[in-house]
Amino acid sequence: QVQLVESGGGSVQAGGSLRLSCTAGTYNYNYNCMAWFRQVPGEEREGVATVDDIGHTTYADAVKGRFTISKDNAENTLDLQMNDLTPEDTAMYYCAVTARMPWDYCFLRRNKYGDWGQGTQVTVSS
Repeated sequence: QVQLVESGGGSVQAGGSLRLSCTAGTYNYNYNCMAWFRQVPGEEREGVATVDDIGHTTYADAVKGRFTISKDNAENTLDLQMNDLTPEDTAMYYCAVTARMPWDYCFLRRNKYGDWGQGTQVTVSS
């Protein structure tokens, strides 16, 4: 079990920005995917963005052009810069990590990830 701790959530007005961070404990996944998901009560947890161990990124259509995922391999941290936020971005945001096969891409599917943080709340008001 990899320990993941999110931070940086909060309340912001529409059009504003927030930066989420996730600090990961030690893990031995040479090939890996790290990702941000989000969930609104009563709805499925949805993928937001993912990055693999060599920096390839994938974004959900809803956040393309507004959110940027980045990771610092030396510090074992994962960030999500969120700009031009809308009320539809309101959710609990979760950090996740999984191992991958060298030939695999990273997918924004919840069932691909086994290690999760506790989440950080983002609230965007209109």
